[in-house]
Amino acid sequence: MKITGFRTLRTVHDWGRPVGDVNGYIASGVTDVPLVILETDEGVEGIGMGSHADLDRLFPALEGRDPRAVSSLYDAMLAQVFKSSHGGATFGGIGAFDTALWDIKAKLAGEPLWRLLGASDRFVPGYASALDAALTDEQLAAQYRGFSDRGFTAGKLKGGRNLDADLRRLDILREQLGRRTATPALMLDANESWNLKQAVRYVSALEERVDLTWVEEPLRRWDAPGHARLSAAVRAAVATGENLTGLEMYRPLLDAGGADIVQAGAIWGVTHFLRVAIAAHSRDLPVSPVGLTANHTVTAAAAAVPNHLSAEVQDLGAPLGLTLDQEFLDGGIVLGDLPGAGITVDEAVIATARGGSDWQEPASPHVRSRRAGLRLVDNGAWDD
Repeated sequence: MKITGFRTLRTVHDWGRPVGDVNGYIASGVTDVPLVILETDEGVEGIGMGSHADLDRLFPALEGRDPRAVSSLYDAMLAQVFKSSHGGATFGGIGAFDTALWDIKAKLAGEPLWRLLGASDRFVPGYASALDAALTDEQLAAQYRGFSDRGFTAGKLKGGRNLDADLRRLDILREQLGRRTATPALMLDANESWNLKQAVRYVSALEERVDLTWVEEPLRRWDAPGHARLSAAVRAAVATGENLTGLEMYRPLLDAGGADIVQAGAIWGVTHFLRVAIAAHSRDLPVSPVGLTANHTVTAAAAAVPNHLSAEVQDLGAPLGLTLDQEFLDGGIVLGDLPGAGITVDEAVIATARGGSDWQEPASPHVRSRRAGLRLVDNGAWDD
């Protein structure tokens, strides 16, 4: 069997609400979802979710190769772009091809990916995370009530700009998720918006009122010593790593003791997540994938690693034209038995899709606020 080509599709995900964080938000709640279809000479195709970045530059590493050699092909893609670096957006293209390769490998084996990867249980524990910074209090309550109805007892708030507002909104999460347990797990995601002392003061103030399970991305992603100092100064665990593009970027963070919970972005693919999980496991640290809505395939990998803690569940729906072989029950994801990664594509439906908002538009959460980490007084306004 040989890889012969690929094609790209673009569909949309309708969140049904504004989505964003401390940096900004997409008001329409309709976002683009890039897809990659990897083709073979035997007609078996793999579906990849993640990114269209640099696919043409990466494909020569795959063309004519046997798609079942996933790990070797992953390293071949890294080698293909080693002079210009595989970091940043390029890593998203690697992740999309990688998930397509795993899909093909599991289809050829006639097994769901979670079983092929060695998992014994199809259930993946999760936590609710609604990209909720732009929601009103009423919308926030309704959103987490819906998660609670599916059994979720842990939730993550987007915040970090206004202490009083975050305390009020964490109370809303506690109330809604507390329908299932007397002690829901509450987390706060600051999306790299603080400097070190801001983080210490803010989290310490929160902890006077809230038993915070973890604080996520409090500092810039590369600040390994800063994360370590913060972890020593607060009770909450420090969770970070989702924006690190490559295993080598974790070395200084782990060596410094800067991550209590090691995260990996789902958009970067299955092989990356597996390698990060092994590195974390060697230090007795839990691992947590972030953003499964952007790449459902990584859920199967989460089921297979020994140190998986909880996976971020951002929405209970699916992108237009995609059917995902999974259910949200009992506070997690229940994976199905469909061979492969469990993604079915209806290209005719996708062809009818109108374009969604680009995650890179100036007002989106993917564009960092100009004054992040440089505010003496912060009123939480979006336009500074």
